[in-house]
Amino acid sequence: MPVATPDQYADMLDRAKAGGFAYPAINVSSSQTINAVLQGLTEAGSDGILQVTTGGADYFAGHTVKGRATGALAFAKYVTEVAKNYPITVALHTDHCPKDALPGFVLPLIEASEAEVKAGRNPIFQSHMWDGSAVPLDENIEIARDLLPRMKNINAILEIEVGVVGGEEDGVQHEGSNDALYTTVADVTKAVEALGLGENGRYISALTFGNVHGVYKPGGVKLRPELLGEIQEGIAAHFGTGPKPLDLVFHGGSGSSDDEIATAVANGVVKMNIDTDTQYAFTRSVAGFMLANYEGVLKLDGEVGNKKQYDPRAWGKVAESAMAQRVVAATQQLGSAGKSLGV
Repeated sequence: MPVATPDQYADMLDRAKAGGFAYPAINVSSSQTINAVLQGLTEAGSDGILQVTTGGADYFAGHTVKGRATGALAFAKYVTEVAKNYPITVALHTDHCPKDALPGFVLPLIEASEAEVKAGRNPIFQSHMWDGSAVPLDENIEIARDLLPRMKNINAILEIEVGVVGGEEDGVQHEGSNDALYTTVADVTKAVEALGLGENGRYISALTFGNVHGVYKPGGVKLRPELLGEIQEGIAAHFGTGPKPLDLVFHGGSGSSDDEIATAVANGVVKMNIDTDTQYAFTRSVAGFMLANYEGVLKLDGEVGNKKQYDPRAWGKVAESAMAQRVVAATQQLGSAGKSLGV
């Protein structure tokens, strides 16, 4: 199916919130990983979100070029075309964008969508993330407040981060106190006072409850997903809204237990980012293929190898299917399996 329209994307998030499930948002960096996500979502009967980081966008543009806006647009055009052949609906999103990357990444992408909307078409991306976790909260909120009306004018959704996700992803790294890994009600209240609750433009919020990017062993990170419920209750009480007024995003979830994910979703998470686990699934399968077929993929002892094995399509299909299996598992954990708009 075509990439989601703004209204379809909003409906996806509303359905997730009402139905008590969340969508996997998978980071991609190549046509192979895009195809793997589309394959996995189709096999699961789930809609989902494909997203690209600054580093991923650089890579799409060519690793010797590093033109991230160009790379992000190429990513979007590729997905927009190939997604038509799959029976599920996907949205396009840009992941973490710190302050210094705004001029070369999110801002030119917003400008490109503004031109599309002015011409009577849909925005290129359905949502963009502004990651203000590395700047003071007041500055974080101020930049979000500047971006929100532009996003509203192109009928797109802004993702913000209040608090800090630990670890490192594409150069965005947390090096401060672990206390910052747990968002407070006071900080979220301050953000909502500035941004509103949808009347000034829709936004989704990455609140932190001990999350850490990257890979870690079970028990290595102390997640407190119940904190999301406490924040939802505090915001609802302060602003006089119904339950769970915020649409939440779960970052840094690799290694999380099923119970931790379920608790986060029950407290309003509608989008969960997945990167480390899908990267490993892809690369582990390539490593297994090479080890099992090393005589075919290498020219040893005067032999010529086996073209059918070193053809990138041979191991590429294996890698895509392995990554697709991890995407299916994510939809099952998040409850989106079998709930596609097209099912």
